[in-house]
Amino acid sequence: MSEFKRFTPCLWFDHQAEEAAAFYVSIFPNSKIGKVTRYGEAGYEVHQRPAGSAMTVEFELDGLGFMGLNGGPVFQFNEAISFVINCVTQAEVDHYWEKLSEGGDEKAQQCGWLKDKYGVSWQVVPTLLAEMLSDPRSDRVERMTEVMLRMKKLDIAKLRQAFEG
Repeated sequence: MSEFKRFTPCLWFDHQAEEAAAFYVSIFPNSKIGKVTRYGEAGYEVHQRPAGSAMTVEFELDGLGFMGLNGGPVFQFNEAISFVINCVTQAEVDHYWEKLSEGGDEKAQQCGWLKDKYGVSWQVVPTLLAEMLSDPRSDRVERMTEVMLRMKKLDIAKLRQAFEG
């Protein structure tokens, strides 16, 4: 992860950045943990973190770079930011949904959205959905949308069935 990248999403955790990075890396292919920086004794009065604990964790998920920051409980994740996982097959939808929703907030599950155990929001979306939503025949889109809005995890076969009438 030494190549220059203009943008890197930074996720603010209380103290779980290393744990979260390991969790995410275990779910996505082509993923790895990179450099970890650690808090020292300097600045303890500001950061209140034990010397040696992780400050930042660089990691990649399927080749996309992220940074986790252990910054304390000041900020919490919310649905204003989410990460979209484009899935070609139902098996992919099922895999990412099962892994990411484990221990997460079940009340936050709707229309392919979920919130994981760290509070990060994800959208597990079949690639076919964008194609169906952009179809010029509004009756097909309406039928499919009505079914989708009642789902938590998206089911490609049921979406397709509703779309095709």
